[in-house]
Amino acid sequence: MALRGPAALGPGSRRPLDEAVAGAEGREAPALVAVGGAPEDDEEDDGRGRGLLRWDGFSAWLHCVCVVGFDLELGQAVEKDPAYFYGYVYFRQVRDKTLKRGYFQKSLVLISKLPYIHFFHTVLKQIAPEYFEKNEPYLEAACNDVDRWPAPVPGKTLHLPIMGVVMKVRIPTCHDKPGTTQIVQLTQQADTNISVILPTVHEVDIFRCFCPVFLHSQMLWELVLLGEPLVVMAPSPSESSETVLALVNCISPLKYFSDFRPYFTIHDSEFKEYTTRTQAPPSVILGVTNPFFAKTLQHWPHIIRIGDLKPTGEIPKQVKVKKLKNLKTLDSKPGVYTSYKPYLNRDEEIIKQLQKGVQQKRPSEAQSVILRRYFLELTQSFIIPLERYVASLMPLQKSISPWKSPPQLRQFLPEEFMKTLEKTGPQLTSRIKGDWIGLYRHFLKSPNFDGWFKTRRKEMTQKLEALHLEALCEEDLLLWIQKHTEVETVDLVLKLKNKLLQADREHLPVKPDTMEKLRTHIDAIILALPEDLQGILLKTGMT
Repeated sequence: MALRGPAALGPGSRRPLDEAVAGAEGREAPALVAVGGAPEDDEEDDGRGRGLLRWDGFSAWLHCVCVVGFDLELGQAVEKDPAYFYGYVYFRQVRDKTLKRGYFQKSLVLISKLPYIHFFHTVLKQIAPEYFEKNEPYLEAACNDVDRWPAPVPGKTLHLPIMGVVMKVRIPTCHDKPGTTQIVQLTQQADTNISVILPTVHEVDIFRCFCPVFLHSQMLWELVLLGEPLVVMAPSPSESSETVLALVNCISPLKYFSDFRPYFTIHDSEFKEYTTRTQAPPSVILGVTNPFFAKTLQHWPHIIRIGDLKPTGEIPKQVKVKKLKNLKTLDSKPGVYTSYKPYLNRDEEIIKQLQKGVQQKRPSEAQSVILRRYFLELTQSFIIPLERYVASLMPLQKSISPWKSPPQLRQFLPEEFMKTLEKTGPQLTSRIKGDWIGLYRHFLKSPNFDGWFKTRRKEMTQKLEALHLEALCEEDLLLWIQKHTEVETVDLVLKLKNKLLQADREHLPVKPDTMEKLRTHIDAIILALPEDLQGILLKTGMT
């Protein structure tokens, strides 16, 4: 069975659908049906004056669409690209007495590099039921609809038609605050052709996920912040996935830089690595459902055991923090099994606020907004002192000379940073008391700090390169070449061209007029040289 799509997938690969295949639970192995490759030399106009190759529009949103059947004889041997993908699943199970286990089981899986959890699950709800009734032609038609969608540009509000339904979505940006609905709500008259309006494409219902453990939400925030190994044991793949994603999102806007597997199975290639007791567990958040993991992951330091997530409006009994030795099987009572002692005192105010919402039957969406705002303010209180200190590592602008290499950032010195906390620490913005210094010391050794600081260092280095370019543009370069040899002038032209290429390649934060000024400088310098050199330099690249 071949389906339309931009990529072909076959058996025997490294990246099992651990984040995708709901319903397998590590017992019934999915066999992947190949997805047909894109036809060559098939160019078409998208109606906006752009010539697109067939499936280019599709590829902007999805990597491929998979149909996963369940075969009792075959192991799970599905490969993905080494890069991470997100798998979104619609699982169907129908009683069939003619089959060995009495059920027909199949999943429709969307594979994408985009973490638009809510959006793609909405897409699946629209197309999967019909696909199971109408089979491949229906799925191919849906893929053709996706291929006509505009690219998912951050900040844009889009109308996306799929199989007779039009969805209105806004693509989030890195500057959006968690829990805020940025989509523009047009009048109902103007939106008569809109079937579905999604206030968010990527956020999960965080309160529903944290509901059984909201008394311990601050401790869980610390564990995620510090990149601690964490296992979520849940009764179903969907509850496992949602809870892991909620944990990863709770430290937003700080990015979680470690690995996380919303649905991890015994067929995953890292199974042996994660279950061995000969080395410490890695910095990973795992979501599991198979009872086998209650024994094989018992050595992990932090385990969350949750029961069935209640429908919106129903509040489960709050679980307790328990010692790991009490976790014997997946039948053990729900709880947070850990010996971890939080650095910060528990914030009783947020607990009272959420409990009051429960008593007043406040909608889950409103509870999620409160909890997201709390996590956001907590993370910002923690990260602002780090941002302030890292900004001080930036050289002064007056130290940037156009004729010297850009200056280097000062080194991050942990003890120097710790000294800044006395006057400009999190106590300025947070009411929470506790051992903030200890929390920072632990964080500085974590993968999240390493990833965050590398990102900030890259951004600041690019800023220095951009300021260096601006300083060059302000110089009278024609006057400079009058005082230097032809060899030095040619060397300057080549260096300036490399600067232009670097600015484009690395997307340096350079003003458009700065780039234009630099091109003008290069052209003027070349024209001031002898004709034979002009021809050579013009061939070295566009100016």
